[in-house]
Amino acid sequence: MSRLGERTSPASGLRGAWAILPVGSCEAHGPHLPLDTDVRIADETALRAARALGAVVLPALPYGVTEYASAFDGTLSVPAAVVIASIDAVARAAVRKGAVGIAITNAHFEPAHIDAIFAAVAGLHDLGVPVVFPNVASRRYASRLGEEFPTGACHAGDYESSMVLAMRPDLVDGDTMHALPDVPINLAGAMRAGARDFVEAGGVDAYFGWPSRSRAERGDALLDTLAGIVVEAVNAART
Repeated sequence: MSRLGERTSPASGLRGAWAILPVGSCEAHGPHLPLDTDVRIADETALRAARALGAVVLPALPYGVTEYASAFDGTLSVPAAVVIASIDAVARAAVRKGAVGIAITNAHFEPAHIDAIFAAVAGLHDLGVPVVFPNVASRRYASRLGEEFPTGACHAGDYESSMVLAMRPDLVDGDTMHALPDVPINLAGAMRAGARDFVEAGGVDAYFGWPSRSRAERGDALLDTLAGIVVEAVNAART
């Protein structure tokens, strides 16, 4: 039981432990995945890493900067300042309760959202304990995250759909997913080229990649890889 929210106060276990804070979003993930896909991926990544590290998983932050999906129902975007302030406040609260390090797992890759996390980390320079944020959206990790991920066409495609299938297949509309055509558009490249939202980037149904190829077994392996990246970052900060 690594999640803080599932423990009692006397058994919280924060004192002397690393705390892992999952960060996600509430945004459209095609017509087949739940709106909280990013939260679930970040939380499961944190949980698997915590088991290997003896760390504690804090309750996830479920909202992020999600302007690219703003055209789609159910998407709830918050300002970058809210993301920064939330991470700052939670990290400081955890350290006051005895956490000896903070790690952040994030599964929402909108550039302004990632910038907000980095800003929060920079603002925690005076915290007195290590703070790590392995940004899996960076190129250094791309080759480890499957065939689809390095193409940049990986929003609600095989990469994310496979992980949700591994965690909660009941939340995936499988019939719809397997009928979806490929959308092999580099979303990251479209963002850099000036696309202002998913629709301008070519994702008229709020997905990119090839969701019909998704498999739970691949998703389970991807989650292990993501957790391994977190473990590497924490162990490096411990030395």
